[in-house]
Amino acid sequence: MKSIQSICLFCGSRHGERPEYAEAARAFGAELAKRGITLVYGGGNVGLMGVAADACLAGGGKVIGVIPEFLKSKEVAHLGLTELHITDSMHARKAKMAELSDAFIALPGGFGTFDELFEILTWAQLGVHDKPVGLLNVAGFFDPLLAMTRHAVDEGFARPENLSLFAAEKHLPELLHALENHQPHHTLKWVDAKKG
Repeated sequence: MKSIQSICLFCGSRHGERPEYAEAARAFGAELAKRGITLVYGGGNVGLMGVAADACLAGGGKVIGVIPEFLKSKEVAHLGLTELHITDSMHARKAKMAELSDAFIALPGGFGTFDELFEILTWAQLGVHDKPVGLLNVAGFFDPLLAMTRHAVDEGFARPENLSLFAAEKHLPELLHALENHQPHHTLKWVDAKKG
């Protein structure tokens, strides 16, 4: 695949309970700046979002934010970014972030992070895109989610090959390596013909 020039980050607008979360977000932003990879994210200056963006900017990196008009005040839009795109809806926000990105990485976060992650995975499953997706499993944060995805396969609601739509690693260098070596895999048939 082509080299990764931009990565979309999905993560919390809060810092979470463990210091490791903010440390990982800071290291993520700094590493992207070091590698010359553009950071694309939700445009806020709060929580892990703000930590990652500030670290990337501090390292001389390029940061593009995308935020809906109605969230500008709630998430406190980051006004020091390289670019800030204002959208009219959450749907438009996710579409714009996907358009601007060569790959996607999720760090710890809440419902919004899960929503963004699973929508982009669903698009990959349906063949809407073939971009790599990764989870940075900081302090085991995503262990329950990974167990749930395996459970969905075990219970017949997802195909085993769907688990190859994303990579999960505990450390950023290994995750970036996995994304750089991503081989697109599409399930051409995702609905079973047999009826219950």
